[in-house]
Amino acid sequence: MCGILGVVATTPVNQLLYDGLMVLQHRGQDAAGIATTEDDTFHMHKGSGLVRDVFRTRNMRALPGNMGIAHCRYPTAGSAFDSALSQPFYVNSPFGIVLGHNGNLTNTQQLKEEMFRQDLRHINTTSDSEVLLNALAHELQATAKGCRLDLDTIFAAVSGVHRRCRGAYAVVAMIAGYGMLAFRDPHGIRPLVFGFNETREGTEYLFASESVALDTLNFQVLRDVEPGEAIFVDLEHRLHQRQCAPNASLSPCIFEFVYLARPDSVIDGVSVYEARLRMGEHLADKLVQYIPVDQIDVVIPIPDSSRPSAMQLAQRIGVPYREGFVKNRYIGRTFIMPGQATRRRSVRQKLNTVAQEFKGKRVLLVDDSIVRGTTSREIVEMARAAGALKVYFASASPPVRYPNVYGIDMPTRAELIATGRTGEEIAREIGADALVYQDLQALEASIRDLKPTLSRFDTSCFNGSYVTGDVSPEYLTAIEQAREGHHHLSKDERWTSKQLQLNLLSVG
Repeated sequence: MCGILGVVATTPVNQLLYDGLMVLQHRGQDAAGIATTEDDTFHMHKGSGLVRDVFRTRNMRALPGNMGIAHCRYPTAGSAFDSALSQPFYVNSPFGIVLGHNGNLTNTQQLKEEMFRQDLRHINTTSDSEVLLNALAHELQATAKGCRLDLDTIFAAVSGVHRRCRGAYAVVAMIAGYGMLAFRDPHGIRPLVFGFNETREGTEYLFASESVALDTLNFQVLRDVEPGEAIFVDLEHRLHQRQCAPNASLSPCIFEFVYLARPDSVIDGVSVYEARLRMGEHLADKLVQYIPVDQIDVVIPIPDSSRPSAMQLAQRIGVPYREGFVKNRYIGRTFIMPGQATRRRSVRQKLNTVAQEFKGKRVLLVDDSIVRGTTSREIVEMARAAGALKVYFASASPPVRYPNVYGIDMPTRAELIATGRTGEEIAREIGADALVYQDLQALEASIRDLKPTLSRFDTSCFNGSYVTGDVSPEYLTAIEQAREGHHHLSKDERWTSKQLQLNLLSVG
């Protein structure tokens, strides 16, 4: 789950990209980067931390040009706080290319081996995004007519990327001297939308992970980039579009609607806010089958993304809705923080109770999801400490029982509280008096009610069905072992291990 932006404008784009990253900050707080181009020269600045901490005035002045891309990252593939993994990434052979990627490849290791032995390309980091960049560069080299590129060559290269790369990828890239390229994987797992702005000097274009970036930057939304589609904007601001995958079909990640996206975004034609309202309605219908309404005094959301669901649920069952938690907005999302101890500590720093809403009451807490259970357990304890007589818990999504391998950091089954446990066991584990989960069919209906043509979603973290068809139990075991092995190494050992990998590549 990263945020990407690409802008082709008639005036300098550095401020636009910075403002867009601030809007997409919720998609990644680990690192940020901006790359611009002027006179066929790339300018780039990136680093670890929040957008506001990475960029200073001097950095912005060093990013001239009317075309650029930007990225904010949280760790998926690769080490957590390694500045070398900040994006965008850059290659200069056979053409200068900078690229930003949201998602995660599932055949990274295979591609690395192919590139090392066949393509004669060295990968310098553990990031799958660098692999994707080199795959694009190689395909451009393989299809180019001499030293020049044309539209057919560019779109053929994207077709080659689709043939080689598996997994989820929404991409923005710049090719020096040619223009901006955006494309989306054949399943459309990760979101990518684009729009335009008419100025006196000409038409400007903006690509972004979420429509809210276009809204706040005063661009009009045109549409979502289709699965398998590539869009190229040349230096004359002409837009070129082509479908580059033969059997593309839309299967967006349903977790975007549950948790990841901002509620004021529209993804693949569906309002995230309206989808969350529908989730609350469906959850209310199930809740009354298990918990008598007269046993609930108040409905309280776990801020922020569960608010629409909690409000609609409360209205549907006729129980007062109250805000019982105050959120410190300067603490990052807990389920994407490395280490259970860090997550547990941050929950208490992140939320504080409004004691009057709990004391002597039977409360129903509503959250968008339960992933590791760390936050849920701490919140139930906080509610009881504030004087709640009973604490019921409801999740607007089904139990998360499987890893998400398409760009969300939940890779090990052992870390998921629902793996191998029943609902009653999970309730005991988090300390709740009762626990109600949304049904997967109802979750899908919450979105399909708003757009009936959406026939399929990636629901892999709930049911273990991976839309790319290449994720096996052996694959899951391998990435879990790799993750556990990395965590067991000390910082110095991880550095030495990384240097050893780079040295092996260089002598190869």
